[in-house]
Amino acid sequence: MSTALIILAAGQGTRMNSDLPKVLHQVAGAPLLVHAMKSGASVEPERTVIVAGHGADAVKAAAKNWDADVRVVMQDEQLGTGHAVLQAREALQGFQGDVIVLFGDTPFIAPNTLEQMIKTRRDHAVVVLGFQAADPGRYGRLIMVGDQLDRIVEYKDASDDQRAVTLCNSGVMAADATVLFDLLDAVKNDNAAGEYYLTDIPAIARSRDLTTTIVTCDEAETLGINTRAQLAEAEAAFQARARADAMDNGVTLQAPDTVIFAHDTVVGRDTMIEPNVVFGPDVTVESAATIRAFSHLEGCHVSRGAIVGPYARLRPGTELAEGVRVGNFVEVKNAELAAGAKVNHLSYIGDAEIGADTNVGAGTITCNYDGVMKHRTVIGERAFIGSNTMLVAPVDIGDEAMTGSGSVITEDVAAGDLALGRSRQVNKTGLARRMMNRLRAIKAKGLN
Repeated sequence: MSTALIILAAGQGTRMNSDLPKVLHQVAGAPLLVHAMKSGASVEPERTVIVAGHGADAVKAAAKNWDADVRVVMQDEQLGTGHAVLQAREALQGFQGDVIVLFGDTPFIAPNTLEQMIKTRRDHAVVVLGFQAADPGRYGRLIMVGDQLDRIVEYKDASDDQRAVTLCNSGVMAADATVLFDLLDAVKNDNAAGEYYLTDIPAIARSRDLTTTIVTCDEAETLGINTRAQLAEAEAAFQARARADAMDNGVTLQAPDTVIFAHDTVVGRDTMIEPNVVFGPDVTVESAATIRAFSHLEGCHVSRGAIVGPYARLRPGTELAEGVRVGNFVEVKNAELAAGAKVNHLSYIGDAEIGADTNVGAGTITCNYDGVMKHRTVIGERAFIGSNTMLVAPVDIGDEAMTGSGSVITEDVAAGDLALGRSRQVNKTGLARRMMNRLRAIKAKGLN
């Protein structure tokens, strides 16, 4: 049976106090919407439909950036969750199979939960995801009759007995596509808000002798994001799980609570991560690497046995081969460092290729930008770049070549050559002492 996703992402999220659409606020370096899409991707949907409204262009761009095949439809007027789902009808024209309705601001529904909903849907017309709430608060209550879901009662409409129920509605729902849209056509807006509620579906289904039931999950999966405080809670929850997973998979975290992972960080076993390391999106670290304290990595690949940091920054496009060393206060961007290369101190390596076993001295800069365009520096194998060398790109340094410390290199250096690009030193005998004596005399007279 095929599956489709409808992800509701039209809300403005006024309690976020932000110009940014609520579903584009980020957890672990990815929009909430992308987290919801990743959760839904576990059921291998044939179609995914995003229902956008506020900030639709930005929402569409974020969705398409993650999945180019996703379909984005508009809910021009926010007339309730039922009305929102109806906007996906045309995009699902001709689709035969199950539909799962997700929410773009509920990012942590687990793949096995969705799989269980699909499995349960085989025997029931409608399946709702519920959870046992530690503090039910103002959640909608799931009213069961045996193993059947009789209806969903909103808190404001619930009796005292119903409010005592701790089984609550997450909002996530699964149903056959044809049945879902047929039931939605029967939803009315005769309520105080004048809106069409998806939560009316179970009661309508029961009135037609269709079976409805629930699947339950841990309350943490249903965390919805409506405020900045809840966004922070979601980030903390994600990081706690990511750290635990990393350690379970053989990664050493010296101070787990200080390490920040992105939603897609991959770290191999026997890697050591020291305190206060931050991973941005799109980072892979292979086994037995060392990431030292206060380093920041984003969009890069670190191979087995490499050592990064402390206080290093790896930017997008960085590729470190096995055994590479990138040391303190070194920044690398869009550069490839071959096996055994070393850049240990206070350097910037951008738009470059560094050959195997080459040593780059402290203070070296690849001058890659001319104010308009970027240019590339290529350094061969076993080269030695002297401290404080300025490599003015485009420039090639051959295998086993050397540059003298303090040089400005503007021309290619052939293999095995030594390049010096600095003025000849001139020593003026006694001049330093005479100058200092003169300056002290001027200061003493108050003439400065």
